[in-house]
Amino acid sequence: MSTPTLRTDEPASALLGTLAAQGATGALSTETGIVYLAAGHVVHVESAVTPDLGDLLTHSGALAPDGWWEAIDQAGRRCSVGRQLVDSGHLAAGALELCHLGALFDAAYFVLAHDGPALRFRPGAAHWLGAVRSVPVDTVLRESRRRRELLHRIWPEPAVDRAPLARVPGPDAADLPARRGRTLAQVDGVRTAAQIATALACRTFHTLVELRRLAAAGLVAPVAPLTSGPSSAPSPAPASAPAIVSAEPGPTPRPLAPDEPDTALLRRLLHALEAL
Repeated sequence: MSTPTLRTDEPASALLGTLAAQGATGALSTETGIVYLAAGHVVHVESAVTPDLGDLLTHSGALAPDGWWEAIDQAGRRCSVGRQLVDSGHLAAGALELCHLGALFDAAYFVLAHDGPALRFRPGAAHWLGAVRSVPVDTVLRESRRRRELLHRIWPEPAVDRAPLARVPGPDAADLPARRGRTLAQVDGVRTAAQIATALACRTFHTLVELRRLAAAGLVAPVAPLTSGPSSAPSPAPASAPAIVSAEPGPTPRPLAPDEPDTALLRRLLHALEAL
């Protein structure tokens, strides 16, 4: 089978469709992450800007850190860490599948958010996690598009997703919903959305929803990057964003605070599992 190598001008979504039609197995790399395929289906997605599966499992208290690293040591080279977690009794199969799907769709959102060009495809490459649950490429593309549109409706400035975030003084932050209040407490002028999600043991998309709502309410804003030079000043924020401000660091969260269940998301995941 002819496969693309190195750089290509073809968008990642289009190339994923081609690989799915070919029933390809391997790893497709983009500027923001890697999509792993097996027989044309997505089996794992990883991105540096989202918490990985291990962070979600261990920070939420679903799995002890020792159990996670033990599974990696014993089964990482065989690319069967997921199976090892279940067979060893550290984690129920259903819990692993739900957490894996949440991490997969979170990472896929960032990998496909701007649908930039794919960098290369490595035929036959497999992720060390191994097979947990495969998802059709069309489903991944459709869910990524749905998330992008939802976040845009909440607040159209995408810089909130990746830039360090700071609080904006002035608007009243009282009486926020519990999850939104916990999210705001972690905004310190340094952490990004992914780092806040890790600190809260929360899926990244849940955190993005709350952060965009906070931005829409004028409570948070992205920190503008500094330009080079000895006399440089912070760059101005985009015109649609609130004013950039500094903030005191938020309190360190309890490491084992579980994420609140998102009933709608869990229902969609369960329906997807049943359909598959």
